[in-house]
Amino acid sequence: MSVSSGYLEATVTTAAVAREYARLEVLVNMSQMTVSQMDFTSTTESDQHRLQWLGEQALDWSGLPVTHLRPTVFMENPLFSVFVYSSIAQEGTIRLPFGTGRTSPVAAGDVAAVVTEILVDPTSHIGKTYHLTGPASVGMTTMAAEFADALGRPVSYVDVSYEAWVNHDLRALGLPDHVFQHLATMARLHAENRYDRRTDDIETITGSPATGVREFVGTHPEMFTA
Repeated sequence: MSVSSGYLEATVTTAAVAREYARLEVLVNMSQMTVSQMDFTSTTESDQHRLQWLGEQALDWSGLPVTHLRPTVFMENPLFSVFVYSSIAQEGTIRLPFGTGRTSPVAAGDVAAVVTEILVDPTSHIGKTYHLTGPASVGMTTMAAEFADALGRPVSYVDVSYEAWVNHDLRALGLPDHVFQHLATMARLHAENRYDRRTDDIETITGSPATGVREFVGTHPEMFTA
């Protein structure tokens, strides 16, 4: 389910239906990696993060055969698809308020491949939690250089003011309040270096390394064309 204020209700409803059928082999729950840094008293994350943390608790309490996936920020997330790829295409810059924070965005296709492997042969994955990241955790200046190398043209990182970005760039998208607050929080957590994480879980499960910048650009050239 996408970012939604009804996320927890939907999760509990899913669990109730799954328990009623009583013949489920596995329930693969796609959560997100910030949950791994949260507890009962966490207050610095978004409302969506909190709902996903609570959703994991509810599924664990349900007694269902659950596998949790905790991907980091997706390469297809608006933080990248709107504020990185579009600005690269239009002016050769990445304009984000991430400061020196490092990140390891993951491709949706890699997460889907992990889900597929678990659904095909779930037995060894039940009760496990996997953290899914890209191949490296880097700062945005380094990431800009990776995009420049992949595209064969200059790309630079512009570290913009968080307040100006939220109030001008993000607000201009006209997002629902819940989604707006979630993306604004994700940007802040990036600047606080909360996304500086990398694992080999994708390669361990699928046998293939996580998709990097060069591979992503090669697969989606249309995203980087003005």
